[in-house]
Amino acid sequence: MAPRNAAEITDYEGDRLGLDQVDTLIADTPSQKRPPMKIVWRNVVLFIFLHLAAVYSVFLVPRAMYQTLLWSVVMYWLAAMGITAGAHRLWSHRSYKARLPLRAFLALCNCISFQNSVFEWSRDHRAHHKYSETDADPHNAKRGFFFAHIGWLLVKKHPDVKDKGKVLDLSDLKNDPVVAFQDRHYKKLVLLLCIIIPTYVPVYVWGESAFISFYVAVILRYTLVLNATWLVNSAAHMWGQRPYDERINPSENMGVSFCATGEGFHNYHHVFPHDYSTSEYGWHLNLTTIFIDTMHFLGQAYDRRKIPMDVVMKRKLRTGSGAANH
Repeated sequence: MAPRNAAEITDYEGDRLGLDQVDTLIADTPSQKRPPMKIVWRNVVLFIFLHLAAVYSVFLVPRAMYQTLLWSVVMYWLAAMGITAGAHRLWSHRSYKARLPLRAFLALCNCISFQNSVFEWSRDHRAHHKYSETDADPHNAKRGFFFAHIGWLLVKKHPDVKDKGKVLDLSDLKNDPVVAFQDRHYKKLVLLLCIIIPTYVPVYVWGESAFISFYVAVILRYTLVLNATWLVNSAAHMWGQRPYDERINPSENMGVSFCATGEGFHNYHHVFPHDYSTSEYGWHLNLTTIFIDTMHFLGQAYDRRKIPMDVVMKRKLRTGSGAANH
């Protein structure tokens, strides 16, 4: 089956197609010589220093109190939920609905992750799906592992990213008061939730050194969450099995799923982007799905969208590699 021309359909045409006809949206962009990359040196310097500080932080871990280590794990999980359950599955894909308390909670968790506001993250992610692995994809994996992982943040955006990003339907994000509030106050919230609170809770509650608390609970934790997210863009587009559609590069990568709380079932996700679980396998290596299901039990999440198993099996037979991914 020839890929659809994504420029001729809307972001959510998959919602209206028969589920057994939902294909990954691949942009039909003309092949042109890429303009020279313009390096953003400020970002290069900042990320170099961040990762050097993270390496130094590793050597401080044995000196940290066990409460600080547990606190760092909690902050990692909260930051991850802000990306996976929030910016990704709720706002980018609308794969489930959430009541105001949960939406507010996820928007705050998203600030802990410090990976751009919900609006910006969701905009870039919708472009990634609509124009997957073309020059209009912000982190086009066909430009290599380094570019897909971190390089895309070190250079100016390709003109296609800007031009084709303008046609994305972002009206739902613009009309969401929680998204608007977070976007408006993003820098202040990041300072408070990503840096100040994670540093000073260990200091004032159980007497940790501010120095160790900052490096372990902020620098190391933040860097690990960043790289876990980036692995979805890089490793999960290069290594793994493709049981749902062998024609595309996104793959099932269990290592990425472990690090990114369930986001490594990437072949499935690019074939069925509106499945709230991003996986055929429910809770398996998927802390984010466990969280969303728990919120559903508590009445905070509803209208979870799940692809029927018969549709999944038909698609595997039609375009999959035939490999068992577990």
